[in-house]
Amino acid sequence: MEAAAPPHGGPRAAGGAAPARGLGRHEYAVLALTFASYASFHASRKPPSIVKGVLSADWPPFTGARGTHRLGELDVAFLSAYALAMFAAGHLADRADLRRLLGAAMLASAAACAALGAAYFLDVHALAFFAAAQVASGVVQSAGWPCVVAVVGNWFGHASKRGTIMGVWNSHTSVGNIVGSVLAAAVLEFGWGWSFLMPAFVIAALGVLVLVFLVAHPSEAGLEVQGMEVEMNGDGGEEVELLGEDKKEAQGNDDDELELEMGSQLPRAIGFLEAWRLPGVAPFAFCLFFSKLVAYTFLYWLPFYIRNNAVAGQFLSHKASGILSIVFDMGGVLGGISAGLLSDTIGARAVTSVLFLLLSIPALIVYRTYGSISMHHNIGLMFLSGYFVNGPYSLITTAVATDLGTQDAIKGNSRALATVSAIIDGTGSVGAALGPLLTGYISTRGWNSVFFMLIVSISLAIMFLIRLAKDEIVTKLSTRSQE
Repeated sequence: MEAAAPPHGGPRAAGGAAPARGLGRHEYAVLALTFASYASFHASRKPPSIVKGVLSADWPPFTGARGTHRLGELDVAFLSAYALAMFAAGHLADRADLRRLLGAAMLASAAACAALGAAYFLDVHALAFFAAAQVASGVVQSAGWPCVVAVVGNWFGHASKRGTIMGVWNSHTSVGNIVGSVLAAAVLEFGWGWSFLMPAFVIAALGVLVLVFLVAHPSEAGLEVQGMEVEMNGDGGEEVELLGEDKKEAQGNDDDELELEMGSQLPRAIGFLEAWRLPGVAPFAFCLFFSKLVAYTFLYWLPFYIRNNAVAGQFLSHKASGILSIVFDMGGVLGGISAGLLSDTIGARAVTSVLFLLLSIPALIVYRTYGSISMHHNIGLMFLSGYFVNGPYSLITTAVATDLGTQDAIKGNSRALATVSAIIDGTGSVGAALGPLLTGYISTRGWNSVFFMLIVSISLAIMFLIRLAKDEIVTKLSTRSQE
């Protein structure tokens, strides 16, 4: 039997699917390459937060009373373009060659990041140039997320421990932030332009590796994923689930008959509005709107906050503030893994997300109140804040998006995955654009006001998941009583 055509335009394996025993090696390669790819996207987003202090001090038009406002407007230029383009990017990723689209997006992102760094060497002070470069960067980076989620979904969409796998894999976000912060801060003393050029080089190099080595779907490597369901109707309308090479034996059909049945099951790309109507998509999307607002406020403003708030009576340098901010992302790595593991253990994504969101409120209050006492307090409380803030953000953008994009309502249509993930992350990115923009204005009134905004946002995120969490609890209790 020939392998079914891959849903993203990859070549069909000649002569049939290879045995599933070779799958492990390819899985590791796909996880590693997509992990590095998306980490590099986030690394290229960190320089603006690292150089904010320098720009506000001595680089017009970001100096003066309106300097922080303009820095916030730069953030929203990138994030609004990213959010709006994300919806189209998901639609495109469901129809394009994922390897080529992802590689091209990475190379274009490198060019946009390098253009921002060039402003330093060319002595550019026009706000319009910075805004245009940020918009261009947002548009091309929007293709990254739906591509990597679709690729990982192709390989792990039916994994039993999807939450744990995705939790570990999604630490690329925090790892990328850490790498970007360290690279940008390390070369800041040589001129802020280098803080953009170093991450640009990294993402460009990895983009070339993606174009050469990425295998976007198992069938492109002549493999068939064991456990990938193909649903057919048996006699009497009974649904029969067939797995791997046992399909031929179970049906007793020859290759041509089975291929005919398989052909009727090849998925079509799901429509945008149709994807919005899938169960659970809208609540999780709007929850992510507020969760990502909080996460991206820290992403873009935490080094600036550290620089302008004394720790143990002393103000840190721009470089030290940038490096210290990676503690938040270190907490995020562990938080994302923990959220995925917990959600797999209890089988409840919404309950896990609500739990982390609830605990993030006291974590932020304590960090704001006691983080300035000493460096030890600051590091420990910042780590705790990152742990709880990034946990649900990580879970929703990966395991939840994959769950919703492969749910029974669409009969495992893998071509819905990029569209669903783009809807969820695109909606979240609108919130991500709003948070840094509001921070640029609200911070002039004091940082207590900023933290109040973050707590209100978390509370709204919880509200959108309350009904789903309740349904999960009721289902679990009902199942347990029946057993």
